[in-house]
Amino acid sequence: MQPIDKPDEALAEPDPAAAAVPRAQRLKPGERRVHILQTLAAMLEAPKSEKITTAALASRLGVSEAALYRHFASKAQMFEGLIEFIEQTIFGLINQIVDKENNGVLQARAIALMLLNFSAKNPGMTRVLTCEALVGEHERLTMRVNQMLERVEASLKQCLRLAAVRADASAQEASAPLPADYDPAVRASLLLSYVIGRWHRFVRSGFVRMPADDADSQLRVILQ
Repeated sequence: MQPIDKPDEALAEPDPAAAAVPRAQRLKPGERRVHILQTLAAMLEAPKSEKITTAALASRLGVSEAALYRHFASKAQMFEGLIEFIEQTIFGLINQIVDKENNGVLQARAIALMLLNFSAKNPGMTRVLTCEALVGEHERLTMRVNQMLERVEASLKQCLRLAAVRADASAQEASAPLPADYDPAVRASLLLSYVIGRWHRFVRSGFVRMPADDADSQLRVILQ
């Protein structure tokens, strides 16, 4: 499942002209799994937070529930597939940021903006990140999301720890020395809390209040 940069394209409904040929005959098993996850993510984009059933998902796909279970053992396994995709995408982007940027403060800022922009481009997956879509599902799903967020916080902490021990005078936004009491753990926790709060507001607003609105100026306050 490739990173979804434009959900309106990647999660769009099938072309009616192609609907005459059953997708089950056209897609390979691995492609069918991806299509199921894309459809689940698309259904999560509905502003009203209605619980998604396997019956509704099967109907949206034009297949039977039994056909779904040939690819996933349960709905929880489908959500695990989405979480795995989110995790791989986010940490792939974090690694790219760390590789390209040497300044720790700017790394943390770029990671926070990436998380906000990922949410804006993938509103359905934001409901997974906030665990709002996981209410009533198996508790291991929420635990996995929490573990992923702990890894994100650890990455932010590492970036800010770097900033605390090696100031980068070449970056204009971090040219001023950090305060003597600069605590990377505290800043990382605050930064992640800010991002999660923005995700929740985005979901509660019916995906109207964009996560990254005014983020640049607010992140400067949090990080310096």
